[in-house]
Amino acid sequence: MADNGTAATSAATPKKMGFFPLVFTVITLIVGGGVFSLCSDMVASGADGQSVINAWVISGIGVFCLMFTFFTLSRVKPELKGGIYAYATEGFGQFSGFTSAWGYWISAAFCIISYCPLLFSALGYFFPVFGDGTNMASVIGASVVVWFYVFVVSRGVTEAAIVNVVVTLAKLIPIFTAILAIIFLQSFDPSVFMANLHATTVDPDTGAILTDSDKVLAALTTTIWVFIGIEGAVAISGRAQDDHDVGRATIVAFVCVLVIYLLISLLGLGVMPIEDLAALDNPPLAGLMEAAVGPWGATLINFGVVLSLVGSMLGYTVLTSEVPFEAAQTGAGFPKAFAKSNEKGAPIVTLIVSGLIVEIFLFVMTVSSNTYQFFYTISTGLILLPYLFSAAYLIKVAFSESSGFAGKVRGHVGLYRVLSIAGLVYAVLLIYATGTTGIAITSLLYAPGVLVYLYSKHERGEKDLFNTPVDKIVLAATLFMLVLSIFWIATGQVAF
Repeated sequence: MADNGTAATSAATPKKMGFFPLVFTVITLIVGGGVFSLCSDMVASGADGQSVINAWVISGIGVFCLMFTFFTLSRVKPELKGGIYAYATEGFGQFSGFTSAWGYWISAAFCIISYCPLLFSALGYFFPVFGDGTNMASVIGASVVVWFYVFVVSRGVTEAAIVNVVVTLAKLIPIFTAILAIIFLQSFDPSVFMANLHATTVDPDTGAILTDSDKVLAALTTTIWVFIGIEGAVAISGRAQDDHDVGRATIVAFVCVLVIYLLISLLGLGVMPIEDLAALDNPPLAGLMEAAVGPWGATLINFGVVLSLVGSMLGYTVLTSEVPFEAAQTGAGFPKAFAKSNEKGAPIVTLIVSGLIVEIFLFVMTVSSNTYQFFYTISTGLILLPYLFSAAYLIKVAFSESSGFAGKVRGHVGLYRVLSIAGLVYAVLLIYATGTTGIAITSLLYAPGVLVYLYSKHERGEKDLFNTPVDKIVLAATLFMLVLSIFWIATGQVAF
């Protein structure tokens, strides 16, 4: 899944690309809507400047390991074509694969949900009726956009090259303008930056003063959110003129993206005090630019956000329909109805079901105080299990099928063992970093998948439900976390 949704809309017969086009393509696949809130979200969660830097160091290493996990598996196991959840199925069993596919699907749906308040808060800058993007007018507007895209995709529109061009320009031009404007118009104040570097911060939910380790954990969820889509970057491997360019291009693109994210995060810390930065409305980069260069900066950023997200939501609409559709076709635990397509070949059932899921949570948004940040935290929490399974599968392959690496990837197999273990540790750390609320909500969203899986198996007359030890462990963990989450909610330890 790509955070910007463009991976789902690539051309059917892509032209071969050289090194620099590959680099640019990977950058546009990774950089998504989250970049427009980076300058505020990390400090709003309780981080100070030093913990922001520490979180980027950790995530830089962790995301690099995850990225090369997907790259390596695409080379070593090219026959596994069912998406990243195919790794869980192949490595650990049918239920593990289904659980991975379920999380990947619902995570993509929550990407759309999270983008809606961000989109309409940006539109609210031009049309005040939309307010902060969470009022009834915004929900109605978001519903129109969501169902319009359902209709468009149902007509077989999955290719949108011109949309991808617009999305790319809408993201990158405002971002680089913001960076250059803050630097060259001397809006960056070193004294403000140093004051923010070691600021005393509190937990936004409890008001408790945070320790240094708590501050880093608070910032980590945002760092992985803006890197969601790394698994889609390997899709460009088949578009390279020279296979040797793929690895180099991926590394260069990753470094470029990390630098962009660091600049956005750190430059913001030198523009205004940390408490003002944390209080910026969505999209925060617009407020930062307005403080740095004036109203034109906010206008540019908001306009860029609107264009970027309108395009990204099309890509995610395609993705949310394709994931359960493909899984149902392969018998990966989804009902047979999910494999149905209309006369245009579009996965009509999964399109409608995904649209309904998005619609339900859009209306939940109107009766709660939850915003864009809340919903992207859920999306992040849901996708971590597919990431974890992928890293675990590479560990299994690297230790049990080491001869299969020869001639497919460069370097000694020991390197890939280290990368896969580091990726697994990073995924576990991120799950912990989502906190009690994030873990509880994620568990509640994974639990219904058990019933869907059982129904699908019954529908197909299959008796062997949980056929591996890992499947049984995943089932037990899902049910245990469901009970624990209900207990947390009942005792007031988790509140939505």
